[in-house]
Amino acid sequence: MRRLIFIALITAGHVTSAQISSTEKIDLGFSQIEPKREKKQSSFLQAVKVPTMLIGLGVYSCASNDVVNRYEIREERNEHLPNFKYSADNYLMHAPIAIVYGLNLAGVKGKNDFKNRSLLLLKSEAIMAALTFSFKEMTNVSRPDGSDGFSFPSGHTAQAFATATFMAKEYGDESHWYSIGAYGIATTVGAMRILNNRHWISDVFAGAGIGILSTNLAYLTHRYKWKNKNSNLTLVPAYTSGPALYVSYRLN
Repeated sequence: MRRLIFIALITAGHVTSAQISSTEKIDLGFSQIEPKREKKQSSFLQAVKVPTMLIGLGVYSCASNDVVNRYEIREERNEHLPNFKYSADNYLMHAPIAIVYGLNLAGVKGKNDFKNRSLLLLKSEAIMAALTFSFKEMTNVSRPDGSDGFSFPSGHTAQAFATATFMAKEYGDESHWYSIGAYGIATTVGAMRILNNRHWISDVFAGAGIGILSTNLAYLTHRYKWKNKNSNLTLVPAYTSGPALYVSYRLN
């Protein structure tokens, strides 16, 4: 059961990072399908279908045990790894961000320039945070350890999959191994949230969906206006007591 769950998360992430081939005009003799409109519709569906399925699975698993029994998963954890308690997930969820900027510093160019990339990261983080905390407030699901009522969805998993999708978007075209590595890290974070007894499997599914959806929407709606190398806007990701983004604007 656990293997199937982790494989499903990796597969979902990998499918999401795949690029859509361009739509060609189809001449039927009496009408033409507009390629731009079809491409927009296909891009939107590609951006939302996998994360929506994951969120739906999370919601359903939270309300019913027909598909995935979250209590059985917790029982297996308590039986085999009752003393599992590690904090690596607090740092791994940000690892793809460090990798992306590290690769860029090393001279490996990604999909976007520094400013557009940073703005896309900021947008995805904002969307992810808004969705995650809205769900937490609305659902009020108790954690497996009973510490509070903010279990659903998993914020750590949402963060991990948002940054994994960010890395896949920026470097997935260079090599599929970047995407596989990014989603492998994210899946590890989701697994650790369960093993640390901080989240149910339903929380992890929903968190993964929210993370992927947030970054997909950020890229889908981005207009790439920040291409001027002499722009006064500066965006620099940072980490102090938590993830942060340094923003500055130079007045002429």
